[in-house]
Amino acid sequence: MPKLLKKIEITGILTLETGLHIGGTNSSMSIGGIDKAVIRNPLNNQPYIPGSSLKGKMRSLLEISTGNIGGKSGGVVHNGPSSKTGSADKPMSADLFGNAINEGQKPSRLIVRDLSLINHEELLAKTEIPYTEGKTEVVIDRITSAAMPRQNERVPAGAQFGLNLVVNIWEGDPPQDKLLELLFASLQLLSDDYLGGHGSRGYGQVSIDIQQMSEKSSADYYNGGETKGMSILEKYRSQIGKLSSNKIPTA
Repeated sequence: MPKLLKKIEITGILTLETGLHIGGTNSSMSIGGIDKAVIRNPLNNQPYIPGSSLKGKMRSLLEISTGNIGGKSGGVVHNGPSSKTGSADKPMSADLFGNAINEGQKPSRLIVRDLSLINHEELLAKTEIPYTEGKTEVVIDRITSAAMPRQNERVPAGAQFGLNLVVNIWEGDPPQDKLLELLFASLQLLSDDYLGGHGSRGYGQVSIDIQQMSEKSSADYYNGGETKGMSILEKYRSQIGKLSSNKIPTA
């Protein structure tokens, strides 16, 4: 069985540049109320970004950018140039996100935590709905010109969420630099695309500021004390700088 060599933890802030809608459950509906509610933490009623939503979008954009789209069975449909790290039976993204091929299954190397709201007090003081806004949209019937209004709930622009990613490096994996290159590429693609629903209508533009990167070897977990890890932010400053618009603090 392969040996776990190290864990790389990446933390930062994801900021909404436009309103975000990731759908939740409408526990109650009233006439004239919100048609589509956002997902919220049931304990504090604050909206959050599920790690599954962020991770799925990152993988999808990475595969689309190479033209190698992974299917449900783990196979790949080639729609573009082949990848140096990919193969005929798996997309390049499988090195970082894993695959589900029956023979040679590979677990994901990337852990994406749920993103909790950071500036919740600021939002609560400025929004009519707790932490969110209602955006009214109107659908116009092309034949009769009849207007059909609807209201979508969104987390407003300016909301900030804590980003926490962990990359596991196993013995026999592709080089660490290659895995992180794929990770940063997927985040850069996301910043030029959108997260959540209704992106073609202006929703879901985000910016990402990576604030810290630390590396912990498997041996660090057996030292009997606090496992802080070694900062590797400086090493990847040039790659992260493109993503964070040169907002990276000096080490």
